[in-house]
Amino acid sequence: MNLIPITDVKKTGPSTQRQRLPEWFKVKLRQGPDYRDIRKIIDERGLHTICEEARCPNLWECWNNRTATFLILGDVCTRRCHYCSVETGKPTSLDLDEPQRVAEAIEALDLRHAVITSVNRDELPDGGASLFAETIRLTRKKIPSCGIEVLIPDFQGNLSALATVLDEKPDILNHNIETVPRLFPSIRPQGKYDRSIQLLKQAKQLGATTKTGLIAGLGETIEEIREVMRDLREVDCDILTIGQYLQPTKEHMLVARFYHPDEFDMLKTEAQTLGFKHVESGPLVRSSYHAEEQKNTTTI
Repeated sequence: MNLIPITDVKKTGPSTQRQRLPEWFKVKLRQGPDYRDIRKIIDERGLHTICEEARCPNLWECWNNRTATFLILGDVCTRRCHYCSVETGKPTSLDLDEPQRVAEAIEALDLRHAVITSVNRDELPDGGASLFAETIRLTRKKIPSCGIEVLIPDFQGNLSALATVLDEKPDILNHNIETVPRLFPSIRPQGKYDRSIQLLKQAKQLGATTKTGLIAGLGETIEEIREVMRDLREVDCDILTIGQYLQPTKEHMLVARFYHPDEFDMLKTEAQTLGFKHVESGPLVRSSYHAEEQKNTTTI
């Protein structure tokens, strides 16, 4: 294995030529009974999953293990992040029955741990926080033993919206930082690095178990990743995921470089040394990867 020496990695932008997937990217595409059951339950209730909308490479593995991440607030996002395949545009009106249908689907799937995320809804005063809260409430009512993780947007820094979600006591409060400060303006133009860090800080101060995720391969350096990890530990973030960026369509930004699995292992070790209570780091790791295993990392 030939790693790129850390001292040789330059602060370059994204590659201008599409690269072939390295040999370690192998995903088995199979439709077992659990996959088909999830497909049926989601379709019957008119629901969305981030697994599909974001073209997650782990969809087959997760669905065959009866794991899915529900996408609420519709499937049209008010932001355009250059790594994400979720549709951008003007969302339709709120579907106020959606929380009930999500809770019913979680009950039908008999999940021990449910992950709920959303598109950005910047046109709403609370960014959709009230529907997150309602989804948690209804799920708890139907399946009290089910662990609940919410992966929330930044709510444009609205701390009242954050409190609305945390009042319902999700087991894990996830908000993905995604990339390093230098790349935020070009990759997440409607987001702000400091705003995301402050949201995680506030969530921790309100008693939440906090989690975040980083995407590698967008043009950052390993040292920049280390700096982000240190910033996250400064606000006492509990759980970290690090995964490889994969270009979802030709219209999205190209992969700057592919990290070797050994580099992900190295970053995991360094993150654990910094004090993260749980770390998932690998080429195919995504926010909800092995989410159920993280529920008991620490208590809210």
